[in-house]
Amino acid sequence: MSDLKPQKIDVARRRARGAQSNVSSRYDAQREEVHDGWDIPEERAGFATEVSEERPRSAITRNTSPDIPFDRSLNPYRGCEHGCTYCFARPTHAYLGLSPGLDFESKLVARPKAAEVLEKELRRKGYTPSLLAIGTNTDPYQPIERRYRVMRSVLEVLQRFNHPVAITTKGTLVERDIDVLSDMAGQGLVQVGISLTTMDEALSRAMEPRCPLPNRRLETIRRLKEAGIPVRVMLAPVVPGLTDHEVEALLEAAASAGATGMAWIMLRLPMEVAPLFEEWLEAAYPGRAAKVLARMREMHGGELYHAEFNKRMRGEGIYAEMIAQRVDKARVRYGLDKDMPALRCDLFEVPFERDGQLALF
Repeated sequence: MSDLKPQKIDVARRRARGAQSNVSSRYDAQREEVHDGWDIPEERAGFATEVSEERPRSAITRNTSPDIPFDRSLNPYRGCEHGCTYCFARPTHAYLGLSPGLDFESKLVARPKAAEVLEKELRRKGYTPSLLAIGTNTDPYQPIERRYRVMRSVLEVLQRFNHPVAITTKGTLVERDIDVLSDMAGQGLVQVGISLTTMDEALSRAMEPRCPLPNRRLETIRRLKEAGIPVRVMLAPVVPGLTDHEVEALLEAAASAGATGMAWIMLRLPMEVAPLFEEWLEAAYPGRAAKVLARMREMHGGELYHAEFNKRMRGEGIYAEMIAQRVDKARVRYGLDKDMPALRCDLFEVPFERDGQLALF
Protein backbone atom coordinates (compact mmCIF):
# COMPACT_ATOMS: atom_id res chain seq x y z
CA MET A 1 0.00 0.00 0.00
CA SER A 2 1.28 3.43 -0.92
CA ASP A 3 2.07 5.95 1.82
CA LEU A 4 0.66 8.76 -0.33
CA LYS A 5 -1.72 11.01 1.57
CA PRO A 6 -5.29 11.54 0.29
CA GLN A 7 -6.12 15.04 -0.92
CA LYS A 8 -9.43 16.39 0.37
CA ILE A 9 -12.04 17.56 -2.11
CA ASP A 10 -14.43 20.46 -1.43
CA VAL A 11 -17.45 19.39 0.61
CA ALA A 12 -19.85 20.91 -1.93
CA ARG A 13 -18.50 18.57 -4.61
CA ARG A 14 -18.85 15.46 -2.45
CA ARG A 15 -22.21 16.18 -0.87
CA ALA A 16 -23.91 12.99 0.41
CA ARG A 17 -20.73 11.00 -0.20
CA GLY A 18 -18.73 9.08 2.39
CA ALA A 19 -15.10 9.48 1.32
CA GLN A 20 -13.40 12.83 1.74
CA SER A 21 -11.08 12.36 -1.24
CA ASN A 22 -10.25 10.31 -4.31
CA VAL A 23 -7.16 8.65 -2.87
CA SER A 24 -4.73 7.01 -5.29
CA SER A 25 -5.01 3.25 -5.42
CA ARG A 26 -2.06 0.96 -4.90
CA TYR A 27 -1.74 0.63 -8.69
CA ASP A 28 -1.85 4.35 -9.54
CA ALA A 29 0.54 7.23 -9.57
CA GLN A 30 -0.48 9.89 -7.05
CA ARG A 31 -3.67 11.80 -7.88
CA GLU A 32 -3.23 15.47 -7.12
CA GLU A 33 -5.15 18.58 -8.12
CA VAL A 34 -2.92 21.55 -8.97
CA HIS A 35 -3.69 25.16 -9.78
CA ASP A 36 -3.49 25.87 -13.51
CA GLY A 37 -2.10 29.37 -12.99
CA TRP A 38 -5.20 31.21 -14.23
CA ASP A 39 -6.85 33.42 -11.62
CA ILE A 40 -10.32 32.80 -13.01
CA PRO A 41 -12.96 31.33 -10.70
CA GLU A 42 -14.18 28.03 -12.07
CA GLU A 43 -17.13 26.04 -10.84
CA ARG A 44 -16.18 22.41 -10.29
CA ALA A 45 -18.74 19.70 -10.91
CA GLY A 46 -19.84 17.43 -8.10
CA PHE A 47 -19.38 13.68 -8.04
CA ALA A 48 -22.58 12.59 -9.74
CA THR A 49 -23.29 8.87 -9.94
CA GLU A 50 -22.14 7.37 -13.22
CA VAL A 51 -22.97 3.78 -14.19
CA SER A 52 -21.23 1.73 -16.86
CA GLU A 53 -22.13 -1.83 -17.82
CA GLU A 54 -20.17 -5.04 -18.23
CA ARG A 55 -20.96 -8.61 -19.13
CA PRO A 56 -19.15 -10.88 -16.66
CA ARG A 57 -17.37 -13.91 -18.02
CA SER A 58 -18.43 -15.71 -14.85
CA ALA A 59 -21.19 -14.81 -12.41
CA ILE A 60 -19.98 -16.99 -9.55
CA THR A 61 -16.83 -16.03 -7.63
CA ARG A 62 -15.11 -18.83 -5.72
CA ASN A 63 -13.09 -18.52 -2.50
CA THR A 64 -11.26 -20.80 -0.09
CA SER A 65 -11.08 -18.46 2.91
CA PRO A 66 -11.36 -20.19 6.31
CA ASP A 67 -12.96 -17.01 7.72
CA ILE A 68 -16.26 -17.26 5.87
CA PRO A 69 -18.85 -20.06 5.77
CA PHE A 70 -19.38 -20.22 2.00
CA ASP A 71 -17.22 -21.00 -1.01
CA ARG A 72 -19.06 -19.02 -3.67
CA SER A 73 -20.60 -15.59 -4.07
CA LEU A 74 -22.10 -13.29 -6.69
CA ASN A 75 -21.82 -9.52 -7.13
CA PRO A 76 -24.46 -7.77 -9.29
CA TYR A 77 -22.50 -4.49 -9.09
CA ARG A 78 -18.99 -3.15 -8.73
CA GLY A 79 -18.73 -0.16 -6.40
CA CYS A 80 -21.52 0.91 -4.06
CA GLU A 81 -23.48 4.13 -3.92
CA HIS A 82 -24.23 3.68 -0.22
CA GLY A 83 -20.78 5.21 0.36
CA CYS A 84 -20.03 3.59 3.72
CA THR A 85 -16.75 5.10 4.89
CA TYR A 86 -15.56 1.83 6.42
CA CYS A 87 -16.38 -0.47 3.47
CA PHE A 88 -13.71 -3.15 3.14
CA ALA A 89 -14.68 -3.62 -0.54
CA ARG A 90 -13.33 -0.21 -1.55
CA PRO A 91 -9.90 -1.57 -2.61
CA THR A 92 -11.56 -3.70 -5.33
CA HIS A 93 -12.13 -0.54 -7.37
CA ALA A 94 -8.37 -0.32 -7.87
CA TYR A 95 -8.64 -3.31 -10.23
CA LEU A 96 -10.68 -1.06 -12.55
CA GLY A 97 -8.11 1.73 -12.51
CA LEU A 98 -10.42 3.79 -10.28
CA SER A 99 -10.01 5.26 -6.83
CA PRO A 100 -11.29 3.38 -3.76
CA GLY A 101 -12.35 6.83 -2.54
CA LEU A 102 -15.07 8.86 -4.22
CA ASP A 103 -14.85 6.81 -7.42
CA PHE A 104 -15.95 3.71 -5.50
CA GLU A 105 -19.27 5.32 -4.60
CA SER A 106 -19.85 7.39 -7.74
CA LYS A 107 -18.40 5.41 -10.69
CA LEU A 108 -20.37 2.19 -10.55
CA VAL A 109 -20.47 -0.86 -12.79
CA ALA A 110 -23.70 -2.79 -13.36
CA ARG A 111 -23.86 -6.36 -14.69
CA PRO A 112 -27.23 -6.54 -16.48
CA LYS A 113 -26.46 -9.98 -17.94
CA ALA A 114 -25.40 -11.52 -14.62
CA ALA A 115 -28.55 -13.67 -14.40
CA GLU A 116 -28.05 -14.98 -17.93
CA VAL A 117 -24.44 -15.92 -17.19
CA LEU A 118 -25.45 -17.46 -13.85
CA GLU A 119 -28.02 -19.67 -15.53
CA LYS A 120 -25.41 -21.04 -17.92
CA GLU A 121 -23.13 -21.84 -15.00
CA LEU A 122 -25.88 -23.63 -13.09
CA ARG A 123 -26.65 -25.72 -16.18
CA ARG A 124 -23.10 -26.95 -16.58
CA LYS A 125 -22.65 -30.68 -16.29
CA GLY A 126 -21.23 -31.55 -12.90
CA TYR A 127 -22.29 -28.35 -11.15
CA THR A 128 -22.77 -29.11 -7.45
CA PRO A 129 -25.11 -26.78 -5.54
CA SER A 130 -24.00 -25.08 -2.36
CA LEU A 131 -24.88 -21.87 -0.56
CA LEU A 132 -24.49 -18.83 -2.83
CA ALA A 133 -23.76 -15.62 -0.92
CA ILE A 134 -24.83 -12.24 -2.33
CA GLY A 135 -23.99 -8.90 -0.75
CA THR A 136 -20.71 -9.93 0.86
CA ASN A 137 -18.74 -7.41 -1.22
CA THR A 138 -21.00 -4.62 -2.52
CA ASP A 139 -24.69 -4.22 -1.70
CA PRO A 140 -27.06 -5.88 -4.21
CA TYR A 141 -29.86 -3.53 -3.12
CA GLN A 142 -28.01 -0.25 -3.49
CA PRO A 143 -30.03 2.56 -5.17
CA ILE A 144 -29.17 1.67 -8.80
CA GLU A 145 -30.85 -1.73 -8.37
CA ARG A 146 -34.17 0.10 -8.69
CA ARG A 147 -33.22 0.92 -12.28
CA TYR A 148 -31.19 -2.14 -13.33
CA ARG A 149 -33.01 -4.94 -11.43
CA VAL A 150 -29.96 -7.21 -11.68
CA MET A 151 -30.58 -8.68 -8.25
CA ARG A 152 -34.22 -9.36 -9.08
CA SER A 153 -33.26 -11.27 -12.24
CA VAL A 154 -30.61 -13.27 -10.36
CA LEU A 155 -33.15 -14.24 -7.69
CA GLU A 156 -35.59 -15.42 -10.35
CA VAL A 157 -32.93 -17.74 -11.78
CA LEU A 158 -32.10 -19.13 -8.35
CA GLN A 159 -35.82 -19.64 -7.67
CA ARG A 160 -36.28 -21.67 -10.87
CA PHE A 161 -33.28 -23.86 -10.05
CA ASN A 162 -34.22 -24.24 -6.35
CA HIS A 163 -30.74 -23.00 -5.46
CA PRO A 164 -29.96 -21.88 -1.86
CA VAL A 165 -28.92 -18.26 -1.34
CA ALA A 166 -27.95 -16.02 1.59
CA ILE A 167 -28.29 -12.26 1.09
CA THR A 168 -26.69 -9.44 3.07
CA THR A 169 -27.90 -5.87 2.60
CA LYS A 170 -28.51 -2.47 4.15
CA GLY A 171 -31.02 -1.66 1.41
CA THR A 172 -34.74 -1.60 2.05
CA LEU A 173 -35.31 -2.32 -1.65
CA VAL A 174 -35.10 -5.99 -0.65
CA GLU A 175 -38.78 -5.59 0.30
CA ARG A 176 -39.63 -5.33 -3.41
CA ASP A 177 -38.60 -8.98 -3.81
CA ILE A 178 -40.58 -10.39 -0.90
CA ASP A 179 -42.74 -12.35 -3.35
CA VAL A 180 -39.77 -14.37 -4.61
CA LEU A 181 -38.02 -14.53 -1.24
CA SER A 182 -41.08 -15.79 0.65
CA ASP A 183 -41.63 -18.54 -1.92
CA MET A 184 -37.99 -19.62 -1.61
CA ALA A 185 -38.13 -19.37 2.18
CA GLY A 186 -41.06 -21.78 2.20
CA GLN A 187 -38.73 -24.36 0.67
CA GLY A 188 -35.78 -23.60 2.95
CA LEU A 189 -33.78 -21.90 0.21
CA VAL A 190 -33.10 -18.38 1.49
CA GLN A 191 -32.13 -16.27 4.46
CA VAL A 192 -31.50 -12.52 4.62
CA GLY A 193 -29.04 -10.59 6.74
CA ILE A 194 -29.80 -6.94 7.49
CA SER A 195 -26.72 -4.96 8.45
CA LEU A 196 -26.91 -2.52 11.39
CA THR A 197 -24.04 -0.45 12.74
CA THR A 198 -25.65 2.19 14.95
CA MET A 199 -29.01 3.53 16.12
CA ASP A 200 -27.62 7.09 16.09
CA GLU A 201 -29.13 8.69 12.98
CA ALA A 202 -26.55 11.47 12.80
CA LEU A 203 -23.68 8.99 12.97
CA SER A 204 -25.36 6.71 10.45
CA ARG A 205 -25.88 9.54 7.99
CA ALA A 206 -22.25 10.67 8.36
CA MET A 207 -20.76 7.17 8.16
CA GLU A 208 -23.21 5.56 5.68
CA PRO A 209 -24.47 8.60 3.76
CA ARG A 210 -26.83 6.93 1.25
CA CYS A 211 -28.04 4.01 3.35
CA PRO A 212 -31.55 3.83 4.80
CA LEU A 213 -31.59 5.06 8.40
CA PRO A 214 -31.43 2.46 11.21
CA ASN A 215 -35.13 2.51 12.15
CA ARG A 216 -36.07 1.98 8.52
CA ARG A 217 -33.82 -1.09 8.38
CA LEU A 218 -35.53 -2.43 11.51
CA GLU A 219 -38.83 -2.03 9.68
CA THR A 220 -37.39 -4.13 6.85
CA ILE A 221 -36.57 -6.87 9.36
CA ARG A 222 -40.20 -6.77 10.53
CA ARG A 223 -41.60 -7.01 7.00
CA LEU A 224 -39.33 -9.89 6.02
CA LYS A 225 -40.17 -11.74 9.22
CA GLU A 226 -43.90 -11.27 8.63
CA ALA A 227 -43.45 -12.78 5.16
CA GLY A 228 -41.88 -15.90 6.67
CA ILE A 229 -38.34 -15.09 5.55
CA PRO A 230 -35.57 -15.99 8.05
CA VAL A 231 -33.68 -12.82 9.02
CA ARG A 232 -30.47 -12.33 10.90
CA VAL A 233 -29.02 -9.03 12.05
CA MET A 234 -25.44 -8.31 11.05
CA LEU A 235 -23.43 -6.05 13.35
CA ALA A 236 -21.15 -5.17 10.51
CA PRO A 237 -18.92 -3.61 11.51
CA VAL A 238 -18.52 -2.85 15.21
CA VAL A 239 -16.50 0.39 15.22
CA PRO A 240 -14.29 0.85 18.31
CA GLY A 241 -14.93 4.14 20.05
CA LEU A 242 -17.92 5.00 17.84
CA THR A 243 -20.48 2.19 17.88
CA ASP A 244 -19.10 -0.40 20.32
CA HIS A 245 -21.21 0.95 23.18
CA GLU A 246 -24.36 0.11 21.17
CA VAL A 247 -23.81 -3.66 20.84
CA GLU A 248 -26.54 -4.60 23.32
CA ALA A 249 -29.01 -1.96 22.14
CA LEU A 250 -28.62 -3.01 18.52
CA LEU A 251 -29.22 -6.68 19.28
CA GLU A 252 -32.23 -5.87 21.46
CA ALA A 253 -33.77 -3.70 18.72
CA ALA A 254 -33.15 -6.32 16.03
CA ALA A 255 -34.62 -9.11 18.14
CA SER A 256 -37.70 -7.00 18.87
CA ALA A 257 -38.11 -6.41 15.13
CA GLY A 258 -38.07 -10.14 14.40
CA ALA A 259 -34.48 -11.18 13.74
CA THR A 260 -33.86 -14.77 14.81
CA GLY A 261 -30.07 -14.92 14.42
CA MET A 262 -27.05 -12.65 14.33
CA ALA A 263 -23.45 -12.36 13.17
CA TRP A 264 -20.83 -9.69 13.66
CA ILE A 265 -17.43 -8.48 12.51
CA MET A 266 -15.03 -5.88 13.84
CA LEU A 267 -14.09 -2.87 11.74
CA ARG A 268 -11.59 -3.84 9.03
CA LEU A 269 -9.31 -1.31 7.33
CA PRO A 270 -7.48 -3.10 4.50
CA MET A 271 -5.25 -1.31 2.00
CA GLU A 272 -6.69 2.05 0.88
CA VAL A 273 -9.54 1.90 3.40
CA ALA A 274 -7.22 2.83 6.28
CA PRO A 275 -6.20 6.32 5.07
CA LEU A 276 -9.72 7.01 3.82
CA PHE A 277 -11.32 6.09 7.14
CA GLU A 278 -8.67 7.96 9.11
CA GLU A 279 -9.27 11.06 7.00
CA TRP A 280 -13.05 10.79 7.54
CA LEU A 281 -12.62 10.34 11.30
CA GLU A 282 -10.46 13.44 11.62
CA ALA A 283 -13.04 15.48 9.71
CA ALA A 284 -16.27 14.11 11.22
CA TYR A 285 -15.25 13.07 14.77
CA PRO A 286 -11.87 14.68 15.53
CA GLY A 287 -12.34 14.24 19.28
CA ARG A 288 -12.68 10.47 18.93
CA ALA A 289 -10.19 9.78 16.17
CA ALA A 290 -7.21 9.03 18.43
CA LYS A 291 -9.22 6.57 20.53
CA VAL A 292 -10.66 4.72 17.54
CA LEU A 293 -7.28 4.36 15.84
CA ALA A 294 -5.57 3.31 19.07
CA ARG A 295 -8.11 0.51 19.52
CA MET A 296 -7.54 -0.65 15.95
CA ARG A 297 -3.77 -0.79 16.46
CA GLU A 298 -4.25 -2.60 19.77
CA MET A 299 -6.16 -5.37 17.96
CA HIS A 300 -3.72 -5.69 15.04
CA GLY A 301 -0.25 -5.75 16.54
CA GLY A 302 0.35 -2.01 16.28
CA GLU A 303 -1.05 -1.65 12.75
CA LEU A 304 -4.44 -0.38 11.65
CA TYR A 305 -5.11 -3.75 10.02
CA HIS A 306 -3.49 -7.13 9.71
CA ALA A 307 -5.01 -9.54 7.19
CA GLU A 308 -4.24 -12.82 8.94
CA PHE A 309 -6.80 -15.61 8.58
CA ASN A 310 -8.78 -16.39 11.75
CA LYS A 311 -7.89 -12.98 13.22
CA ARG A 312 -8.79 -10.33 10.64
CA MET A 313 -12.57 -10.44 11.26
CA ARG A 314 -12.44 -9.95 15.04
CA GLY A 315 -8.94 -8.79 15.93
CA GLU A 316 -7.16 -10.04 19.04
CA GLY A 317 -6.23 -8.82 22.49
CA ILE A 318 -8.11 -7.65 25.58
CA TYR A 319 -10.42 -5.20 23.81
CA ALA A 320 -11.37 -7.66 21.08
CA GLU A 321 -12.08 -10.36 23.67
CA MET A 322 -14.24 -7.94 25.70
CA ILE A 323 -16.41 -7.10 22.66
CA ALA A 324 -16.74 -10.79 21.81
CA GLN A 325 -17.90 -11.57 25.36
CA ARG A 326 -20.44 -8.73 25.30
CA VAL A 327 -21.81 -9.95 21.98
CA ASP A 328 -22.07 -13.53 23.24
CA LYS A 329 -23.94 -12.51 26.39
CA ALA A 330 -26.29 -10.18 24.51
CA ARG A 331 -27.13 -12.72 21.81
CA VAL A 332 -28.20 -15.18 24.53
CA ARG A 333 -30.14 -12.50 26.43
CA TYR A 334 -32.16 -11.54 23.35
CA GLY A 335 -32.64 -15.04 21.93
CA LEU A 336 -30.30 -14.59 18.96
CA ASP A 337 -27.96 -17.44 19.89
CA LYS A 338 -29.68 -20.17 17.90
CA ASP A 339 -28.35 -21.27 14.51
CA MET A 340 -30.26 -20.12 11.47
CA PRO A 341 -32.08 -22.97 9.68
CA ALA A 342 -29.75 -24.81 7.31
CA LEU A 343 -30.51 -24.05 3.68
CA ARG A 344 -31.38 -26.97 1.44
CA CYS A 345 -29.24 -28.12 -1.46
CA ASP A 346 -31.16 -31.33 -2.15
CA LEU A 347 -33.95 -29.52 -4.03
CA PHE A 348 -31.63 -28.25 -6.75
CA GLU A 349 -32.96 -29.17 -10.17
CA VAL A 350 -32.05 -27.97 -13.65
CA PRO A 351 -35.31 -26.80 -15.26
CA PHE A 352 -36.31 -27.07 -18.91
CA GLU A 353 -34.51 -24.69 -21.22
CA ARG A 354 -36.53 -21.59 -22.12
CA ASP A 355 -37.11 -22.90 -25.63
CA GLY A 356 -38.82 -26.01 -24.22
CA GLN A 357 -35.97 -28.45 -24.88
CA LEU A 358 -35.18 -30.90 -22.09
CA ALA A 359 -32.37 -29.70 -19.85
CA LEU A 360 -30.63 -33.06 -20.20
CA PHE A 361 -30.04 -32.66 -23.92
